[in-house]
Amino acid sequence: MESDCRPFEDVKSGEVPVRGHLHVTATSSRDGIVLTHSAGANCDSPLLVAIANSFCKAGLTVLRCDLPFRQLRPHGPPPRGSAERDQRGLRRAVEALRRQLPGRVFLGGHSYGGRQTSMLAASEPGLVDALLLLSYPLHPPKAPKQLRTAHFSDLRTPALFVHGTRDAFGAIDEMKAALKLIPPRTQLVPVEGTGHELMSARNRSTLPDVIADVFAGFIAAHA
Repeated sequence: MESDCRPFEDVKSGEVPVRGHLHVTATSSRDGIVLTHSAGANCDSPLLVAIANSFCKAGLTVLRCDLPFRQLRPHGPPPRGSAERDQRGLRRAVEALRRQLPGRVFLGGHSYGGRQTSMLAASEPGLVDALLLLSYPLHPPKAPKQLRTAHFSDLRTPALFVHGTRDAFGAIDEMKAALKLIPPRTQLVPVEGTGHELMSARNRSTLPDVIADVFAGFIAAHA
């Protein structure tokens, strides 16, 4: 399915701006997904671009966007206290995409972006129809007791997790235990031999399509 990618901006006075790229299919699409990046990247990361293209081929409209912290600083991690504003930015991105489509809207993110995605969904049930969490940062490397799961029990949105088997931010068994805290339906997709970056030279030609296919099945089961 042919598609095109165009710059996207939604700026309103007094509100957190939305900036990124909109992938639109050649034929009309009812459903769409917002994708955002990790703490060290932006929405042009190879992983997000590849997954956005695969989703678009599968028939979804995709908005990949920069979180507010990245709009303010082109490099470096998010500063302390930026999480609330980043979540407001994601909410605005969801609202912007909903104005483009008549159907369902999903929300996904890589690492820090996925954590903010899940926290927003936990605080606002019903905001989106499903989550895609790539390399969820379950805990800091070498600090397994510092779990970032306090909000998991508040989630009411089905969530698909994609996680490398060598991810220092959480082992697969740790992820399986954490997902038991989430009341709605979840699914964990292990990616063999990869770490937190998820996509590697070995899987870059196949992984994005695999993620798109698995997510399509996941949201179909929830339809």
